[in-house]
Amino acid sequence: MERIKLKINGRLYTLEVKPNWTLLKVLREVLGLTGTKCGCATGDCGACKVLVDGEAVKSCTLLARKAQGKEIITIEGLSQNGELHPLQRAFIETGAVQCGFCTPGMIIAAKALLDKNPHPTREEICEALQDNLCRCTGYVKIIEAVELAAAWLRGEKVKVAREETRTGQVVGRGRPLRDAVDKVTGRTCYVADMRLPGMLYGRVLFSPVAHARIKRIDTSKAEALPGVKAVVTYKDAPRIPYNSALRFKGHDIPRDEYIFDEKVRYVGDRVAAVAADDPETAEKALRLIEVEYEELPAVFDPEEALKPEAPPVHEGGNLIRKLEATVGNVEQALAEADYVFTDRIKLPMVTHVALEPHASLAHFDTLTGKLTVWTANQNIFATRVILSEIFHLPLHKVRVIKPPVGGGFGGKLEAILEPVAALLSMKTGRPVLVEMKRKDVLVSTRTRHSAIFYLKTGMKKDGTIVGQDIVAYFNTGAYATSALNVPGAMIDKAFRLYRIPHLRVTVYPVYTNCPVAGAMRGYGSPQLMAAREIHLDKVAKKLGLDPVEFRRKNLVRPNDVNPRFGTSLGNCRVLDCLEKGVNEFEWEEKRRKPKGEGRFRRGIGVAAGNHGNGTFGVHVDMTSIALKMNEDGTLTMFTGTQDLGQGSTTALCMIVAQVLGISPEDIEVIEADTDLTPWDLGTYASRGIWVGGNAALKAAQSLRQQLLKVAASRLGAKEEEIELKEGFAYCRDNPEKKLPLKEIVIAAQLSKEGSREIKAYESFASLAGPNSYGVHFAEVEVDTETGEVKVLNYVAVHDVGRAINPLLVEGQIEGGIQMGLGYGLTEELVLDKKTGKVVNASLKGYKLFRAKDMPKIKVLLVEEGEDPGPFGAKSIGEAATVPVAPAVVNAVADALGLDFDELPVTPGRILAKIRSN
Repeated sequence: MERIKLKINGRLYTLEVKPNWTLLKVLREVLGLTGTKCGCATGDCGACKVLVDGEAVKSCTLLARKAQGKEIITIEGLSQNGELHPLQRAFIETGAVQCGFCTPGMIIAAKALLDKNPHPTREEICEALQDNLCRCTGYVKIIEAVELAAAWLRGEKVKVAREETRTGQVVGRGRPLRDAVDKVTGRTCYVADMRLPGMLYGRVLFSPVAHARIKRIDTSKAEALPGVKAVVTYKDAPRIPYNSALRFKGHDIPRDEYIFDEKVRYVGDRVAAVAADDPETAEKALRLIEVEYEELPAVFDPEEALKPEAPPVHEGGNLIRKLEATVGNVEQALAEADYVFTDRIKLPMVTHVALEPHASLAHFDTLTGKLTVWTANQNIFATRVILSEIFHLPLHKVRVIKPPVGGGFGGKLEAILEPVAALLSMKTGRPVLVEMKRKDVLVSTRTRHSAIFYLKTGMKKDGTIVGQDIVAYFNTGAYATSALNVPGAMIDKAFRLYRIPHLRVTVYPVYTNCPVAGAMRGYGSPQLMAAREIHLDKVAKKLGLDPVEFRRKNLVRPNDVNPRFGTSLGNCRVLDCLEKGVNEFEWEEKRRKPKGEGRFRRGIGVAAGNHGNGTFGVHVDMTSIALKMNEDGTLTMFTGTQDLGQGSTTALCMIVAQVLGISPEDIEVIEADTDLTPWDLGTYASRGIWVGGNAALKAAQSLRQQLLKVAASRLGAKEEEIELKEGFAYCRDNPEKKLPLKEIVIAAQLSKEGSREIKAYESFASLAGPNSYGVHFAEVEVDTETGEVKVLNYVAVHDVGRAINPLLVEGQIEGGIQMGLGYGLTEELVLDKKTGKVVNASLKGYKLFRAKDMPKIKVLLVEEGEDPGPFGAKSIGEAATVPVAPAVVNAVADALGLDFDELPVTPGRILAKIRSN
């Protein structure tokens, strides 16, 4: 240890540090300044940036002793005298904050820029943010925030575009996240920021081989290491099989996972775990565990895995279950079609890259026998069931709490670290925090299912689709998890976008020795739409039809019937999206322009997509919300809905505020705690607005009726004569005759007829919600010498029914575009075909779209209402990603006059296509 002095946020600290400690470690673990986040610890994400003598520096790569004598400012030091810095205010007002994990680093990078350059161009802002990653926002509103803050710092009086909400109209007006202040100041406490008395640090040992039996495992050296408190393997863990994607107790899905098993089935499978006094000791202990593997044959391709000679990943064969749905007579339709077109399209394995690495903190109270888990999780009630079953605990002895989550996108839907943390805590009797390194997140959590699609489409000469047969092989990896849920949901979407009278969709979810596939934003829809929209673009061109005209002819109309179930598709407005986008994008004008000469070629592409509202394939999708009025007229909401930064609780507050005539600021939210909040199915399937919003609406209406009844009695009026507005109950015809809500609440509590609390507990259930629709347009420029693709312009039009909060809706769409662009052009987890090892398991090797890679984006909304959505609203979170990849791939194909049948369309694949044609 050596003694150093650091000046941080104007205060001088004298500290004892080890020579290899980074500034990030000292800030977070020694000084408790956890506003500086750790997203990778390798200098690749920018979440850990701090100002060092005015420069934005990655604190994870700077040794603490090298920072002596320098002026260090962290996010906690940016606001002064209780006032937010203009950058912090601008991030809030523009909606640049979503999950918030990247926000401190973004703000620090922006401050370094504006301190030197008060008049930055958009290009200079993008350059300054280039090594700061964000997965939520698509960078659009972050750039807008920096521009706004720059104007404010220059003394310009720039008004914020969003409108005030105290006029009584809340729904439909832009509003920042309710927790945005905590996120821009670094006060938001994520799981890895938490500290409990006596807390230990857990780390997991992962398999280096793709398929093997564990012949011998020796933990004695690790156990003997000073500071190690527990080492666990399959010998120490319960032999209870489970499925980490469980939705609710009793769900009929394959249970093929154990906390640890005698067999490993992919590179990255769990082998053992340790708990120690500090992270360094835990890491050292992992290296001391001796494992001898008996390697087995492995298979990495889903089609190969179905061959009779393929090695079985699990007993019983590699096909999990064939899924199929059919309407009409597909064989006859194809036989009678004027033309039949076929395709084979291959889609990649991609990953979520939520900036917050997976983390879980567990505490087993040995005196009461109660297990409490704080976890970055999207499905806490299902996780409670899993833990209950594994450890034979009754549900009231398992409590799962979701603190703020730094991005999810489906990757935190499943129970991955929670059982490990719980087991370590039970073994030690102390709290244990288990956190993953970034490379392990990329490999050992969940991916999007890679897939191979075979498509066969029968067409009339006039461009009408008469029949279609889709067969898909889904690579589910080493464990089943969502192997039935994701393709099942995908099949449902196939019948809701185009008018196809004869349609069959068949999916084969297959075990392989690949990383485990699970839920990811879109839940099967991005795979289906990428394959089908690319295929249909080829069909349209072979028929000599404009891709827009082709879609005009074949897309569904409002109130069309879903041929699979004979039910209405509702107010589906995908054609409206198409027409609105055609005009905004100037499709016809761009079509007539030359593709370019020389090495640079331009092209345009279009794609449509749809995604559901609420779960499909369960008995019912339900949630409950409780509301309680306080004596001062404010309100507390209790909801199991899990906000991941998408703003679900903000939207629920807006719905309640609209009904009750109060401000959203007057509502406090108790969220996502299995002991305190009502049951909820989880934050996935784009169910937040449709299911949660309707529950909030029902609860608010119930509360409203209670308030009106008491107010009518006190005002001597009829209930129907009273309005609630701005915190008062008014007589409509005599506005001077009014009562503040706080008097109504107290009057109810002290009523002679029997005191009662103004409260409501309401549920909303839905068998299957409607679909949200979108049509996207992309313009690209392709360098034919390097294969590089530059996305120039992008227009996204979405049918959202009605936008409860347009500011957050836009942000969701912009972030969805960033994720979809990566799916189409750059992102892929690449496996070594011999070993099964992911060869690009780093943020440097995994190519995300960064700030300066993003195109100019225009987002338009179609708001024609959807009954019975809350105020006509339906979802956007997942639908935003669905059409992106095919739109941009179709644009690349248009630019080059070539067809592509494998994603992502990387420079290497583009050059290979050019050379082969």
